[in-house]
Amino acid sequence: MGIDALTGSAPLLAAGVLLDALFGDPQYAFHPIRLIGRTLTALEKLLFRWVGNGYAAGCLLFLLLALIWVAAPSVMIVLIAVWNPLAAAVAHVLAIYLLLAFRDLIDHVRAVQRAADSADLARARAAAGLLVGRDTDTMDIAACRRAAIESLGENFVDGFLSAVFWYVVAGLPGLLLFKVVSTMDSMVGYKTPKYLRFGWCGARLDDLMNYVPARMGWLILGLSALPFPALSAANAWRIGLEQHAIVPGPNPGWSEAAMAGLLRRRLIGPIWKDGSLVTDVWLGAPEDPPAGSEEDLRRAMRTTVLAAFIVTAAGMAALAAF
Repeated sequence: MGIDALTGSAPLLAAGVLLDALFGDPQYAFHPIRLIGRTLTALEKLLFRWVGNGYAAGCLLFLLLALIWVAAPSVMIVLIAVWNPLAAAVAHVLAIYLLLAFRDLIDHVRAVQRAADSADLARARAAAGLLVGRDTDTMDIAACRRAAIESLGENFVDGFLSAVFWYVVAGLPGLLLFKVVSTMDSMVGYKTPKYLRFGWCGARLDDLMNYVPARMGWLILGLSALPFPALSAANAWRIGLEQHAIVPGPNPGWSEAAMAGLLRRRLIGPIWKDGSLVTDVWLGAPEDPPAGSEEDLRRAMRTTVLAAFIVTAAGMAALAAF
């Protein structure tokens, strides 16, 4: 079997997605993403001491993480396949399962939904705070629901669609590489004095790897609105085209604007961080009301789940065809 053990497979993708849907993201100390994060933290300390926190150190961080968490696991699975192809297939499926996090996203959004539906503002704020990086102590119930909807739009792409996309394009190494880059962006991709240069490599690679999937997400979310009479695919595509640049960065605005359009609701609104108002812009048609109702969040979840099904089916079709 050998190197073929790393190649993308429609049945193995289906098995990994099914495990994620059934069991969600397991929480344990040796989860691959946690291990990547710990490796990054250790390497960061060493590189700061030996190389500094410039561009070269950030690029070296990427190369070392790719060696440890892309090349080494890939070689390991190839060796397992030589010994026992079935064991390699099981390891392949488990890797897909552990590196996808769609069920985890839905569970976090449901926590916001349950708290909001029971009018428990403190619990809704706490649940929303696990999804978005903003002050929650000034948010009302509607703002908590809006934050959950925005998170659905953004994380559908960078937590699921992009992962499946790179698995289809480059097999298991592609999926591993995407998760390394995503972890770098989330941990060091900040425009602060400490990380402005050191985090540049991870942030730009994350932009690059999400570039095509973000635009696919705009298309797929619109398609996912078609079966629901209360939603609008045309609005999703129109608002996405017109307003994606409102959201900072080249990618997240596509899916967030599409979500606002398909719901016929406005998203974002006033956002506070560290006690300061960072934005008060709205995303969506000016004549639409702000999102924030119980039904808005339910519709957003239904649409995103259907979109994930479409992504999985399309990925399996592409793998079967090629």
